[in-house]
Amino acid sequence: MADRESARSRVIGQKVLRPREQVEERIRSTILSGELKSGDILPPEVELARQFDVSRTTLREALRSLTTQGLIYKIPGSRGGNFVQSVDHRSLGSVVIDSVHNLLKLGSIEFAEVAEVRQHLEVPAVRLAAANRSAEDLELLRDIVRRQKRASVDDPEVPKLDEQFHSLIAQASGNRVLHSFVAALHHETEPVHYLDLSPEVGRATVRQHKAIVDAIADRDPDAAEAAIIEHLTYLRKHIAVHVSR
Repeated sequence: MADRESARSRVIGQKVLRPREQVEERIRSTILSGELKSGDILPPEVELARQFDVSRTTLREALRSLTTQGLIYKIPGSRGGNFVQSVDHRSLGSVVIDSVHNLLKLGSIEFAEVAEVRQHLEVPAVRLAAANRSAEDLELLRDIVRRQKRASVDDPEVPKLDEQFHSLIAQASGNRVLHSFVAALHHETEPVHYLDLSPEVGRATVRQHKAIVDAIADRDPDAAEAAIIEHLTYLRKHIAVHVSR
């Protein structure tokens, strides 16, 4: 009786994939295993279809799915083909940017929701940065603050400097996933673009950035958290308009 019960409960089956899914899974596994590396070109579609013994239509469906996942990209033309996309934390950020951008454009999510998530992520990022930052990280942050101090409020570099500042803090955290998300979400929300950016607001923002950097320099996570919360709260109060893309 026990042997029969054991035989009934034993799991020996697994999901049977359709041809398109089998092609997709095989190519995905060769990329994620490192067998195919960033920048490698896949064999021509005719050859791939022959190797997998599937139709060109089935193959193209699999390639389209892999493109959507950000694992490959296609370059048209006689010298083009299907290439392996870079698969690291930077490519993760690119996927997040594209996805969030499309959802905002479609109206599936609101600008305020994206900004709120970014702000929540910046608190653990700055705490980790205070603990893990390198001397190089610190110098880069200080250089940005110096450049911000010299810039006028209508300087076209101001938004880019702000984006770099927050991205560098996340990078200094040492957590590449956190860095990818903060940088990507900041890229899409770009709060400086929506500020009532008077000279007074510009000066206050630079002072707040300096306080954040000073806390990171002192390796004081609590002070860094307090400084960035003060900064983000100030930004929310001075948003010129409520944005919905």
